[in-house]
Amino acid sequence: MNVLVAGATGTLGSVLVRRLLAAGHQVCGITRSEAGARRLAAAGATAVVADVMDRDALLTALDGLHADAVIHQATAIRGLPLFHRALYATDALRERGTAHLVEAAGLVGARRFLTQSFFLGYGYRDHGDEPVTEERPFAEPGQGAFDPHMRSMRANEEQVFAIGGISLRYGMFYGPEPTTWRLMRMARRRLLPVPRPASTVSLVHIEDAAGATVAALERGRPGRAYNVADDHPVRFDEYVREVARAAGGAAPPAVPGWLLRATPYMHALMVGTRLRLSTALAKEELGWTPAYPSCREGLAGLERNGRPAR
Repeated sequence: MNVLVAGATGTLGSVLVRRLLAAGHQVCGITRSEAGARRLAAAGATAVVADVMDRDALLTALDGLHADAVIHQATAIRGLPLFHRALYATDALRERGTAHLVEAAGLVGARRFLTQSFFLGYGYRDHGDEPVTEERPFAEPGQGAFDPHMRSMRANEEQVFAIGGISLRYGMFYGPEPTTWRLMRMARRRLLPVPRPASTVSLVHIEDAAGATVAALERGRPGRAYNVADDHPVRFDEYVREVARAAGGAAPPAVPGWLLRATPYMHALMVGTRLRLSTALAKEELGWTPAYPSCREGLAGLERNGRPAR
């Protein structure tokens, strides 16, 4: 297919472009800079320089282009967010940015549309021991300070489902990417604490997230949401210990979870949530399984195979 990718030079987008090209697809990436366009050209893709949030400029830049599919991977997240305000730009991309890309999909004649969503749309709370399936209510209102994020995730999916698109509800990304490198550097200096008590989160290696996205492009059912995560949800303290082990650092220090209340979003992520994703639907309908079934396998060898964590 000819695939138009928004967020093509981002953390997941860069890996996805490579995986799409390897699968035989042609890729045009949307990037906001000439430097991004050069990176896409070096990877073997073409590029359109435009801002997804600028509707008129986006549609003008895409005029005359044909694509069979559009994939929305644009975010404005820089590292692990500490405060709610760090997510507001991404909230806007999920609402207005999605609207602009849905309109762009019609302009370029795309028959398929995939969008990035997030597993914590199920709610930042204790979901118990049972795996959460796609049938669980998603992005419900009434969650206080989290409502802007819920509203944006709901708007994102509603717009995409309205045109028969597909939503990928990814777990928390890790792997050879900037946030993981930063956590590894912090762990080497014992600056990455272990919260007690700790949340339970679902993770996904960025290579596995990209692989699931290619599978959804090729085999996903219109109007579906798919959970995308590894096979072993992990307590956040266990994840921090695995990061420290991969970085070659000492055992991380433990801190009472209540200390993280100074950073409300991080407290909810690292202490207040318990959410185990079920990925049975993605495995059944997409024929996808994670190459890294847990973060232990996914983090092992990162320093050896990627950029040093120092």
